[in-house]
Amino acid sequence: MKKKLLLSGLTLLLTVICAFLGYLFIIFMGNYVLDEEKLVMDTASKLTDIDGNEITKLYIENRELVDISEIPDYVQQAFISVEDQRFYEHYGIDVQAIGRALYKDILAGGKVEGGSTITQQLAKNIFLTNDKTLLRKTKEAIIAINLEKRYSKSKLLEMYLNQVYFGHGAYGIKSAAKLYFNKDVSELTLEEGALLAGIPKAPSNYSPIANVDKSKDRRNVILSLMGDQKYITYEEVVRTQGKTVKLQVNKKQESPWLTTYIDMVFDEAKEKYALSNEELLRGGYTITVPLQVNIQKSAYELFQKKEYFPGTDAFAQGAFILLDNKTGGVIAAIGGRDYVPKGLNRLNVTRQPGSTFKPIAVYAPSIETKLFHPYSMLKDERLKYGDYEPENYDNQYAGKVSMFDAIVSSKNAAAVWTLSELGIGKSKEYLNEVGISIKDEGLAIALGGLSEGVTPIQMANAYRTFTSSGNFSEHHIIQKITNREGKIIAENLPDVKQVYSPQTAWDMTRMLQHVVSDGTAKNGVFQGEIAGKTGTTSYSAIEGAAKDAWFVGFTENVVGALWMGYDKTDQNHYLKNGSSYATKLFKDILTEAKWDQNVAFKVPEGVNDLDSPIRIKDIEQVDARYTFKPLGLITLTLEWEAQRDERVEYRIYEQTEKEQKLVGKVTGEGVFEIPYVNVFSNSTYKVAPYNVQTHEEGEPKQFIKPSLFTSN
Repeated sequence: MKKKLLLSGLTLLLTVICAFLGYLFIIFMGNYVLDEEKLVMDTASKLTDIDGNEITKLYIENRELVDISEIPDYVQQAFISVEDQRFYEHYGIDVQAIGRALYKDILAGGKVEGGSTITQQLAKNIFLTNDKTLLRKTKEAIIAINLEKRYSKSKLLEMYLNQVYFGHGAYGIKSAAKLYFNKDVSELTLEEGALLAGIPKAPSNYSPIANVDKSKDRRNVILSLMGDQKYITYEEVVRTQGKTVKLQVNKKQESPWLTTYIDMVFDEAKEKYALSNEELLRGGYTITVPLQVNIQKSAYELFQKKEYFPGTDAFAQGAFILLDNKTGGVIAAIGGRDYVPKGLNRLNVTRQPGSTFKPIAVYAPSIETKLFHPYSMLKDERLKYGDYEPENYDNQYAGKVSMFDAIVSSKNAAAVWTLSELGIGKSKEYLNEVGISIKDEGLAIALGGLSEGVTPIQMANAYRTFTSSGNFSEHHIIQKITNREGKIIAENLPDVKQVYSPQTAWDMTRMLQHVVSDGTAKNGVFQGEIAGKTGTTSYSAIEGAAKDAWFVGFTENVVGALWMGYDKTDQNHYLKNGSSYATKLFKDILTEAKWDQNVAFKVPEGVNDLDSPIRIKDIEQVDARYTFKPLGLITLTLEWEAQRDERVEYRIYEQTEKEQKLVGKVTGEGVFEIPYVNVFSNSTYKVAPYNVQTHEEGEPKQFIKPSLFTSN
């Protein structure tokens, strides 16, 4: 009996000693792994332009530290109820919570509940990564215990509430209160506090801006937990759960014109360089971007003016992106007229592109494959292709039209016929090469009739191929990222490929330039050379209504796309006018920013310039007479009034009793002589203008008989 008691005593003593040694080990290791400098939460990254000028500090205004004494008790209790019910009872690790979580996980056959305390979450978020390894969990436990040893519960809760992410760029409860309710944290009500407490678990899912129903459901769960834990009465639970979610989103920012651009920086850093939003915000990085501040501000300010958006109400939307021609860097980006942080970026929303699709789906591929050239004659007839019968918007058909004029006048029938000659498969090959993949197989592709549509970013980048001698590379918004030590940790290195020859790219540029000077994109004023294409998609439910309005265009240095319309078009929400408004806004943005004023396109080296079109006119009158020349020769002289365009060729035909034959040609002149004629013949003559570009002959003056002799 004594031996058993002695053995039990020794076992107990060894257990106590091991526990004490374990505790000392934890304390010792805590001193080793707990770096208190990481508790400083105001380390901000900065955005700079290509020249190194600082543009802004990323969301630094969205993290304002708040003392725990300023946070109402019921707000604190809401977070404790949902995140760590035994917060005031444990010492960093809640053994009961861990056991309960393990039990529920075993019953469910998978992970259904976490056992981490608020202190552990703080330890993980500040000191550790999200690796799900035993070593990381061990470090987390060691840090949590030592945090509890060094700081009071109030201070730990304060650090947690200042650190946690609430979505839409808001870090810390003070900035969250301002974002969602436009009030100070001390003014939060019970239901507002409970709503905020539900967000951190999954900010994108429980954001009341993005998912009001989900956020309300989670708020009500938290209120029930508060009732179960006696923080509030069940009467307060029921009464508060019955309240609606009332937001007063604070959209006022120091630089609201930057909002879209900054969000795109965050998105690209995450998707391309595996840097999370949180890491950028507290990593102290320098992010170099190709932003041009004056254009970005100009675009933002003009997007606020309702006169540019011809909708049924003041809430028509829009999106605009501008790229550097040479690099593909994003110079300016507007994701919507009322864009809010982490909101709907309409630059990434697919729309029907209308006629802006013709250059990249039809005309450039048909030139590149040498099927046609800019002055080839295309069919402009109302034809049926199975069940598909495209129509010109003005119901006017020329029979035949040059590619040049088909683009300038935006002829639908000619575009569809050209695609039928080119082949849908070949068109899709070239679309893929410029970053646009579509699953459609019909000829409606020619007119931008797509099942899923394309984004403004895709359209701008596809057109950039025309501005860069036929080369394509993906756009980018981040040029490079350097860390605190100045070391480059990420850099844009484009993958460039040749899609079109420089000649094809230049031919398209010249034709699209005439769309702006003479065609469908004449609206608005721009003091410089600009090329581009308009596009409008109709809303069939209402006559004359439009669903999407586009202008995609470029200058010598920049290329961009502008879309306008409604997020959802219906009988109460549609555009009353089409692409003329988008065209004018595009030009005005560049004009307001004083960008590329009086700048002309430069013909690339080794490329033949595309001549302007020859326009032949009917000949009003032809005089034909016999004349005496020296040595007694008899010559027939034909005269008419030549056009000012000296490129026009004139063809002279002779009609005899047996045949009609071409007897001569003359270019740029209004006179032609036929020597050694037989004055006794019954031959008659006519002159017809001829277009050497399109190989089309104009209407000739009828055959005429030469007049009497005259002397020379």
